[in-house]
Amino acid sequence: MPDFIYNGRVYYNPVQLVMEQIGGTWKAPILWRLNNQVMRYSELRKDIPHISDKMLTTQLRELESDGYIARKVFPVVPPRTEYSLTEKGKDMMQLITVIRNYGLKMIDEHQRSAT
Repeated sequence: MPDFIYNGRVYYNPVQLVMEQIGGTWKAPILWRLNNQVMRYSELRKDIPHISDKMLTTQLRELESDGYIARKVFPVVPPRTEYSLTEKGKDMMQLITVIRNYGLKMIDEHQRSAT
């Protein structure tokens, strides 16, 4: 497959592109939590252990910029912001589910072999 450019960056294969979009420690867990529900920032923060406020904010902005989540701000005091999956995000959930299930299988196999 020839190299291609997406958002000003050169990619050598489509897997590289997808892994950059959802890879890392936090993007898949954020998308997973938004799979069947709309959540506020504070709900995501409480539901995702070990993530810092700065990291959550950064990851939400990137996911929104890449079209995986939608951000809705309500003009109330104090401001209320809700996050939900877009259609693109819902499509990505199929892949995340497969990856998650494979990870659970690997954990199970490791735990069985460790005993």
